Formats: sequence, structure tokens, C-alpha cells
Amino acid sequence: MKQILLINDIAGYGKVGMAAMLPILSYMGIPAYNLPTALVSNTLDYGEFTQLDTTAYMRQTFPIWQRLGFHFDAICTGLMFSEEQARLVAGYCCEQAAQGCTVFVDPVCGDGGRLYHGIGEKQVELMREMVSVAHLTFPNYTEACYLTGMPWKAEGLDREEACRMLDGLTKIGAHSALITSCIVDGKNQVCGFNHYSGEYFFLEYDEIPGLFHGTGDIFSAVLIGHLLNGQPLKESTRLAMDVVRQMIWRNRDTRDRNRGILIERCLDLL
Repeated sequence: MKQILLINDIAGYGKVGMAAMLPILSYMGIPAYNLPTALVSNTLDYGEFTQLDTTAYMRQTFPIWQRLGFHFDAICTGLMFSEEQARLVAGYCCEQAAQGCTVFVDPVCGDGGRLYHGIGEKQVELMREMVSVAHLTFPNYTEACYLTGMPWKAEGLDREEACRMLDGLTKIGAHSALITSCIVDGKNQVCGFNHYSGEYFFLEYDEIPGLFHGTGDIFSAVLIGHLLNGQPLKESTRLAMDVVRQMIWRNRDTRDRNRGILIERCLDLL
């Protein structure tokens, strides 16, 4: 049985980050362990929050895990809060990868053409460091623009530009890459590059108006769950896209979207 380590922030109020991913991966039969990068009072878009950086805790945890011989089949990383965190996590990912671990990186930093509230250029650089050790990274379009230095355009990209952006992510160091929430040739698509086959692919989707926080984490968890259960990248991406759409549709009348989707009520969609 494969097991995964999630390295991400934990929000006290909000089904985002680990709070969104843990129930999905567990439901899909994959034991999920966690290492928080920070404790955050609530999702950032409420406008007021506090956070506790856990770098010191992480610094002490990795040596203990190494002495105890803990090993993971996969690691998925999210938001980093300090240069030391990124360095510690990147080093641990490299050590685990040498033992056969697959490293997934969600380079969390922005959406809609801008960085998230409370996120600055420093975090973008930290995300680049994490992408450099990834077997697979899956930024949204905004994050891919910040990571590759390509301009964000409201009208999106054409296929040639999308492939160039995917190439930019692999030049940073990722083996394979996806770009989510992207407009390509005027259509909403997820585009990807699979380094095993050398294939670029484009998957269309119908957008449901309105923003729910945490949908990227849902996508990541479902995608990784299917990959670890043996599904190919393109098929796993399509399955994850479909689940996210169904969850958004089921929760379309929710008033407070900042807290995210109540995952536990939607596990039957998996």
C-alpha cells in the first residue's frame, strides 16, 4: 500500500490545503501523513488572519524521521513560508526521491493574474526552488506565469504559447507539468506535458461561475490519488477535473465560499 506525505499549511477555519486533501486521499485508500509548514487561523481572503511559522518544528522533525527510517512513496508540497523551509523540504524530497519517492509540487502563490493576499515575490522564488525538485508540478495559469516569467494575459494563450510555458516549467526542473485554470485558443483547458511519453495534451472543461477556495487542493488530491493507484497522467487529470466540477456544482449555492467546499459531504463523488 502506497503512502504519501503532505507538506503544506493547515488552516484552522477553511477546507483548504491539508484539510481538503487528507479526507480525499484517505477515502481513495492512500494513507496520508502530514508536516505543516504553518498554522493559519483561517483562509487568507477573509482579510484578517494570523499564522504560526513551523520552520523550527520542521527542522527538528526531519532528523527524527530519518533516524526512525520513515519512508514515503510520494510527497506533495504546497505553500512555503521561509527560505529555510524550502531548503529543508527540497533536501528531504531529494533524499526520499533517491529511494524511489515521487515528488509532487503545488506551487501555491496566486490566481486571477495576481498573488494571493499576504504572498509576495519571495514566495514565488521559494516555489521555483520547490518546482526544481518535482517529478510533477501543477500550477494554475497565474502561478505558471509568475514561475516562468511569461506575461499574464486575460485572454489566455494559444497552443504554442501554452507548450512554451510548459517547457518553461520543465526548464526549472520539473519532469512533467500541468497548467490548470488556463484559457487556450479561447477555451477553458488544463494543459499538460508528460515526460514519460513526450506528449503535450489539452483537456477542455466548462467553467462554473464563482470562486471556491481550496478547489486546487481538491484537484491535487484526486489527481495524485489516481496516479498512485496506477492511472496514467492524462486520464488522472481528466478524472480530477471532473470531480472538481461536480463538487463545485453541488456546492454552488454556498454563501461563504472563502471557507472552501465541505469535502466530507462530497466523498461519494470520488
